Amino acid sequence: MAIAAAIILPIGLLFLLSGLIINFIQALLFILVRPCSKNIYIRINKEVTELLWLELIWLFDWWANVKVELYTDQETYDLMGKEDALVISNHRSDIDWLVGWVIAQVLGWSMWFSGYISLERSWAKDENTLKKTLYNVWRNTSDLWASVIKKRTALQQLKLKLKLFAELQS
Repeated sequence: MAIAAAIILPIGLLFLLSGLIINFIQALLFILVRPCSKNIYIRINKEVTELLWLELIWLFDWWANVKVELYTDQETYDLMGKEDALVISNHRSDIDWLVGWVIAQVLGWSMWFSGYISLERSWAKDENTLKKTLYNVWRNTSDLWASVIKKRTALQQLKLKLKLFAELQS
């Protein structure tokens, strides 16, 4: 137990400290560069944000031994990184939310500075947000990868089954 703490604590502190430094750099860029040129801000912020995400990938791969499986044909694989894309993923396990909370402090700020949007899962509420954000992103960037992460899918399916069961019982 003491050995695990001796390894985990420094790595966790390293991620937190380096993440906060990157967030500070992003804040400076947001204040100093973005008012002058959104395009330059987006380009610089993309490189700064990549440092944080690469560190996270290293932690997941090296420390947690998490592996990502990609299922695609060779033609699509060859195009990856060379054109716009829409990536749709789903939670694989119930522990995903815990990992998210642990790294949320650092990544939350990074996502905000990078223009990530959160949706309410209601088209009436989200339509204008999506249109405005996507218009601004496509107008200011040359490459775009959009990521859609579905949350609580299993819980939603359970709710639907319980609702159907309750309706059948009454």
